[in-house]
Amino acid sequence: MKESSKLKSFNEKVEHLSDTQGREALLGMSRGIEREALRIDENGHLAQDEHPKALGSALTHSRITTDYSEALLEFITPVSHSVDELLDGLTQTHAYSVRNLNGQKLWPVSMPCYVGDVSDIPVARYGSSNNGKMKTLYRKGLTHRYGALMQIISGVHFNFSVSQELWQRLYDDKIANGNGSACCSKNISLEDFISESYFGLIRNYRRLVWVLPYLFGSTPALCSSFIKDQDVDFEFQKTGKGTLYLPYATSLRMSDLGYTNKEQDTLNISYNSLPEYLEGVGAAIKMPSKSFAKIGINVDGEYRQLNSNILQIENEFYAPIRAKRVTKKGEKPSQALSRAGVEYIEVRALDVNPFSPVGIDATQVRFLDLFLLYCLLSPSENTDEVGEAEIAANLKAVVLEGRKPGLELQRNGKNIGLTQWMHELFAQLDTIAKLLDGDDSYAYKTALNTWSEAIDNPNKTLSGRVMNEVVLKGTDHGVWVKQLANDYHEFLSHYPLSDEITKSYEDEAKKSLLELQSLEAQPQDNFAVFLQNYFNDVVPAGTFEAK
Repeated sequence: MKESSKLKSFNEKVEHLSDTQGREALLGMSRGIEREALRIDENGHLAQDEHPKALGSALTHSRITTDYSEALLEFITPVSHSVDELLDGLTQTHAYSVRNLNGQKLWPVSMPCYVGDVSDIPVARYGSSNNGKMKTLYRKGLTHRYGALMQIISGVHFNFSVSQELWQRLYDDKIANGNGSACCSKNISLEDFISESYFGLIRNYRRLVWVLPYLFGSTPALCSSFIKDQDVDFEFQKTGKGTLYLPYATSLRMSDLGYTNKEQDTLNISYNSLPEYLEGVGAAIKMPSKSFAKIGINVDGEYRQLNSNILQIENEFYAPIRAKRVTKKGEKPSQALSRAGVEYIEVRALDVNPFSPVGIDATQVRFLDLFLLYCLLSPSENTDEVGEAEIAANLKAVVLEGRKPGLELQRNGKNIGLTQWMHELFAQLDTIAKLLDGDDSYAYKTALNTWSEAIDNPNKTLSGRVMNEVVLKGTDHGVWVKQLANDYHEFLSHYPLSDEITKSYEDEAKKSLLELQSLEAQPQDNFAVFLQNYFNDVVPAGTFEAK
């Protein structure tokens, strides 16, 4: 489909939603944030102690858990319809947590620093239940497969869904007029229409995902200690203070230094429909890996990984966006999607924003709202091998050279300047922003204007601002980040928490510890039998659920 035809279809859909009911349906978005942050000691080194008891059980707490490492906290917000409420809740979780870290602080950027021997990175522990042991073993498998250092890179995940009212409106329009994405037949059910439309969003997102590291990538530089034991292909430049950087990079977190898995490059999982996606993920979980087989599964009575397939479990599939549905107890993510279709999407291409005490700010959230609505409302053709190669090449170019003057990308096989493409995109986002703001708000327009300044001035991007601090000002990256950690610790330590809010966190921590105790008191199957049952889909309800 030509760009002019896509634009016409997009404008028609926005116009169709421009009445009061349509605007309210658009504003009914739901969001959630998951923010990862390493615990560090007073010297900036990785914390070695166990997850603080005051924060509850990492296995059973709904808002405070751990990711790969015992030192890698993850804060999870409840689902919210309000941007302010969402960020207030995230800040409250940070504020409660830092007051219960026994003087430790949070590392406020994505790339770790001051890491000693990688063998000292403590893998997360979740207790003696089979569920807990499996979560820990999965992480041990990640260690053997990719190394511990990669696993303590932090990020921010943004969960997003639109209102049922919007779905009904779009569905009714589709049935009445045959409008909508090419993927959806006129006789499709509402449930299937929602899933197919979310996959249309995902395909458009993947074509435009480079926009996010350009604007929000914040890892153009890193501590030299991060690559001391790695073979890297990058020709880093080095500041006088020892910081390594690439002059035009935006997000080294999303480069080959970060969350990549070359074994997964051969999977070719399709995003053209939910059935094709599920088929691809299902095949990947069962696909043997010669490389991972060399690690072994149970060696001398000690487990090293869950299995030797390309994916131990489907959560190991590294992707910048995921289709999701809340799982029932004992249900795998793909089973939930197969049962009832896509419920929301998870954006996974966000570096931690070092200029925010909670890793993301309101202008970013509102930009993501606009960006994802655009991806949903725009026509979305299926992708093929050529399209997939173009997506990968554009992302790599922006990750490594996004701020390079005159950088060109590929769109439908033709060269286009990054700045031209972004100006065209922002003009369409502006249409949505005006509709969402209406006559009584400027929040979306303000957010869009904030980030539009970065199109022609790369110094306004997060990566540009980081480069200003560590290259132009000549501040050592680690020293700069440690000062940020101190500043944010001070801010969060004095952030106002009411007695009621504090008590709610204390109560949830106690409740989670009691839930852990109850779980571990239950009779446990032999762990080998438990694993066999899990992979044969006969695990009883309430068992392993992984992130």
